[in-house]
Parts: sequence; structure tokens; C-alpha cells
Amino acid sequence: MFDFVDGAAFNHEQGTRARKLFAAVVLAALDDAIADDKKYGNGPEQIARWARSRDGREVLTCAGIDPNERVVKGLMEFVAKGVRTSVALSREESERRAQALIGDNEAA
Repeated sequence: MFDFVDGAAFNHEQGTRARKLFAAVVLAALDDAIADDKKYGNGPEQIARWARSRDGREVLTCAGIDPNERVVKGLMEFVAKGVRTSVALSREESERRAQALIGDNEAA
């Protein structure tokens, strides 16, 4: 019995690691699209083309993201903002956004 539990826990852990790996690929694709947007001005179209491709759908699915049209639009909006993923995921950026929301709510 313990072998089954250990095996199931190991398989779950491996699945989590694989999901994180594919999530990192999605973040890298976003960063590449942001770089393309700054250089050529076609970043949102690039990420949309990638997300709708067979490889893109497969990577998104393996990352635990449903590759539907709503997700594609969200990826395009993220790229259009031009904030790199490392900055967007940082604590400082989260705190800055929270302060901006508080300031906007007080002004209204």
C-alpha cells in the first residue's frame, strides 16, 4: 500500500514539475512577443499566431491553461501593455498596482 501512495505522490510531483516547465515556456513566449512588439510593432499578432498554432495550443494545455480564444485575447493584451513577465510577476509591481488602485478608488 505504501508503494502505491509513494508512487502516486511521485507522479503528482512529476506532473507539477512538468506543468511548471511548460508555464516557463509560455512566459518565455510572452517575453519574446514583447521584444518583437518593441522592435517590430507586431507582438500581439505574434503571440496570437503562436497561441493558435498546434505547438502553442499543446504548450498551453501542458501548462494547465485552456487554449481558448479568451486566453489568446488575454495574452495579446498582456503583450500590448509591454511589461515584461519578470517585472509583472515581481512583488514591487504588485504593490505598485495595488497602490494605484487605492489611489483611483479614493479619487472617484
